[in-house]
Amino acid sequence: MRYGAAVSLLVMAALLEALGDALVRLGVHASPSARRVLFLAAGGLVLFGYGCLVNAPPWHFGRLLGVYVVLFFLTAQAISWLVFGQLPTRGIWLGGLFIAIGGAIISVSAL
Repeated sequence: MRYGAAVSLLVMAALLEALGDALVRLGVHASPSARRVLFLAAGGLVLFGYGCLVNAPPWHFGRLLGVYVVLFFLTAQAISWLVFGQLPTRGIWLGGLFIAIGGAIISVSAL
């Protein structure tokens, strides 16, 4: 699999994982039972889609893990801001910088 195609799939996987987690969180905190079940079921389906997408390609996932962790961090921060109105703090940005540095090290060393 080409690197560009793998990164595209990892972007989709990060989006599905972070969105699925957000839906589960909304379900856990929802008031009416029907709404809770709907959010939890939707979250479960999205997370199932994530699992299928990330495990279907015949790639060495450990080699792409650095890129994936960075993509997941960025996606999770965007969803946290857009869905829950939680802006990243300086500490989150600093930790994100370390995540990005670690992702770069893993990606470069895997080549």
